[in-house]
Amino acid sequence: GLGTVFELMPVAGGAWTEKIIYVFGATGGYLPLAGLIIDKAGNLYGTTFFGGTYGDGTAFELSPEVGGNWNLTTLQNFNISGDSGAYLYGGLILDSKGNLYGTTFRGGSSDEGTVFELSRAGSGAWREKVLYSFSNSGYQPHAGVISDAAGNLYGTTYGGGTGNSGTVFELKH
Repeated sequence: GLGTVFELMPVAGGAWTEKIIYVFGATGGYLPLAGLIIDKAGNLYGTTFFGGTYGDGTAFELSPEVGGNWNLTTLQNFNISGDSGAYLYGGLILDSKGNLYGTTFRGGSSDEGTVFELSRAGSGAWREKVLYSFSNSGYQPHAGVISDAAGNLYGTTYGGGTGNSGTVFELKH
């Protein structure tokens, strides 16, 4: 009941076969609410709403192994106690340099959510950078972001704006 990652494969006659490639457990992140993305090497990237070191969600990578198994690596443990953000409804996007971008529903400097970037440090570990902390003018994004060719990020918020009905935002690169 904590979530799975699966693959659907077509079979003869138009039917599909499901293969479970990862089952989330109580010790790591769990409750993935968004879709996954894939890089050129076949690694999958996603987010979880709960779990991880602080219980506030994770960003993860699933890497294929020889023999058909998949290895999970937690890239970021989100923490509402601080500026990193917490509770991820939306998925991630990947830029041409291999950086990942996403949003958190809560946390940040006003506890109204964040837009973040994950990039590889020199050691190969991942480093989080909060690009924006939401406030009363627009807050609590429920979806991830998209980008344009110039690297600008676009998204929506649940609250704020005229009539407190949410906003559409742009973050310039």
